[in-house]
Amino acid sequence: MAAPTWSTSPRLTTSTAPPWAFDVIGGDIGTRSARLVRAGGILVTIAGPPAARPADGLAIDFVVVSDRAQLGEVVQRVRDGRLRTVIGNVATLDDADAAFNPTERVKGKTIIRVHP
Repeated sequence: MAAPTWSTSPRLTTSTAPPWAFDVIGGDIGTRSARLVRAGGILVTIAGPPAARPADGLAIDFVVVSDRAQLGEVVQRVRDGRLRTVIGNVATLDDADAAFNPTERVKGKTIIRVHP
């Protein structure tokens, strides 16, 4: 299967640079995405080690290599009731910034819904 070709570049749809970007493509698109993030911001990528980072900011490589035995152990712990998920807050992507900067303590993980 051939790699997709992209006819457009990442671009801002607002006049304010975002505090963070989530890159799922990598390569040149990831590099250009890093340039769009405001100074001191964060680029998170799942496409491998980032080639660039935002000015005075962070680039986080969030690639996880699965291990069948470890995943099987997680499944067994969930089935046995030894492992459970504590969800503290569910927010839309538009409300992600506020969800990750709450005014009061939230117990549990914050979940961001990408599609409503």
